[in-house]
Amino acid sequence: MCLNILVARKNENWPRFLKPLYLLLIIQILLSGCSGRETTDLPAPPSQPATTATGVRTSYAEVVNRVTPAVVTIRTKARVHAPRQFPFMDDPFFRRFFGDRLPQQPEQRQRGLGSGVIVSSDGYILTNAHVINGADEIVVELSGQRNLPAKLIGSDPPSDLALLKIDQADLSALALADSDKVQVGDIVLAIGNPLGIGQTVTMGIISAKSRRTGLSNGSFEDFLQTDAPINRGNSGGALVDGNGSLIGINSQILSPSGGSIGIGFAIPSNMARDVFDQLVKHGKVTRGHLGIVVQPVSEDIAVNLGLSSARGVIVSQVKDGSAAARAGLQRGDVIVALNGNAVIESNTFRNDIAATPPGRTVTLRIWRSGNEQELRATLGEFVPVERPAQANQEDSPEPRSNTGSLGLAVQPLTPALTQQLGLTVGTQGLVVVAIDPSGPAVDAGIQRGDVIEQVNQQPVRTVEELRDAVQRSGRAPVLLLLNHRGTTVFVTVKPR
Repeated sequence: MCLNILVARKNENWPRFLKPLYLLLIIQILLSGCSGRETTDLPAPPSQPATTATGVRTSYAEVVNRVTPAVVTIRTKARVHAPRQFPFMDDPFFRRFFGDRLPQQPEQRQRGLGSGVIVSSDGYILTNAHVINGADEIVVELSGQRNLPAKLIGSDPPSDLALLKIDQADLSALALADSDKVQVGDIVLAIGNPLGIGQTVTMGIISAKSRRTGLSNGSFEDFLQTDAPINRGNSGGALVDGNGSLIGINSQILSPSGGSIGIGFAIPSNMARDVFDQLVKHGKVTRGHLGIVVQPVSEDIAVNLGLSSARGVIVSQVKDGSAAARAGLQRGDVIVALNGNAVIESNTFRNDIAATPPGRTVTLRIWRSGNEQELRATLGEFVPVERPAQANQEDSPEPRSNTGSLGLAVQPLTPALTQQLGLTVGTQGLVVVAIDPSGPAVDAGIQRGDVIEQVNQQPVRTVEELRDAVQRSGRAPVLLLLNHRGTTVFVTVKPR
């Protein structure tokens, strides 16, 4: 139509002075296009995140639509026995008279709820170990309310991860991303089924990395902390970044009320990947074990040991017969590098050792007696152990001697106290039996029942040895080796 109009106008008798204007009009029409017909056949532009004129993102709908089919609801059932109405019927004396005529203990079904993430299209699902713990029936609810029975491939309580498998193919799945690239301040989305109300998406940021809460079984924690609201039922769900990449498995919240207060924790995807690979191949997870207890090096500890700065981790305990003991590692050594990489803090060091397969040799660079040296240790295999029950501190004896400059009272450790405190036979030192609530010992975290084994790396067995060691330190911080319920740690106390 546009071309016909131009030709018709060309045959008309236009005045000479209008011809230049006519030519300009033709050029303008050709440059701008005659109609919308030529552009309607062009391919549509790719979908872009919704933004305002200033470039601020206003929607994550595209990410959510792509990710949510891979996040599932997990429902569990477990058989539990209700308490007897007459507990004395368990007594053999009564059973002698009543035998099988005793009322049977009723069985109840306990139901559980959690979330999970499909990490492979053939039906592997990652969730939390605590979600399926004790369950004898596990059902996975897919998008569209399709319910499928799930098989437990393996559970790893130390990391709080478990792997399930459903008999289904061509599923929407999320690949585990590289959580090491996550930065504090990154926007994240938490997806799961909180409180059973249905699949829910919340948004926040990464608040911190390498967090340890002490709430997990086994203490292999390296959490991503987020303020994206997480509640009960979110456990095992997905934590994704702004692009929809899976960076974590939601695991815990910290809350005095049980509801979200903006402090949630997710297991980083790199740790989840290692657990996933081992559970698929072996049905269990093995970890390297060095056989030591380490803690951060504070400024006061660094000064006491002659370090130029607070770096590395200090060894507070070496297990007899362990890989560390065979390598010659000693209490009081400071590990400054692992396999050539600087050791920054104790949590990362512990996880790096655990991620190394048993039987592999690692190189440790240590600081000892004012010099650096290297040791090589062949790792053993980590075996979880139950911690001994804490002794009742109210049964501690009355104080015998007071060291006013430290704000505590001590007495020599006796065999009876060793047994009462659950300590290893042969442990020697001074038991803390009273603490001045306004003294420096409180600030250092010392508690009643702790045993002082060393002062400034020298053993102490009597009250006089402790007093002399403290006096020799003058006003400098005193380095104490404490035995706290069987675990030794270094603390520094500034005498008053």
